[in-house]
Amino acid sequence: MADHTTTIRTRKFITNRLLGRRQMVVDVVHPGIANVSKKEISERLAKAYKTTPDLVFSFGFRHDFGGGHSTGFALIYDTLEAAKKFEPKHRLVRAGLAAKSTGSRKQRKELKNRQKKVRGVKKSKVGGKK
Repeated sequence: MADHTTTIRTRKFITNRLLGRRQMVVDVVHPGIANVSKKEISERLAKAYKTTPDLVFSFGFRHDFGGGHSTGFALIYDTLEAAKKFEPKHRLVRAGLAAKSTGSRKQRKELKNRQKKVRGVKKSKVGGKK
């Protein structure tokens, strides 16, 4: 249903050779629909730019007042290695390409502070996996 009523346009398209990606602003027109999922946007962009959906990262979508129109950002990486190298960890976790860190935030901070008190290889023996 959403495929027929939504329009996806890209603008400010840049090919970034240093980071091995193409980056663009994405405008989505979706009248009568609350929003369009980032997964669907990634699939449609992958089809338009002849790549696979796992190399497309879309984020930062905001809707315009009155609805029916959203604007966000998309990155299309050349390779999966480039994506894993340059994408922030939280976006890799969302895409399922990285594992979420274990333990509560307080445990991680306590471990970090215990590790600051020792030097060298002893850091791994202090109490964590690192």
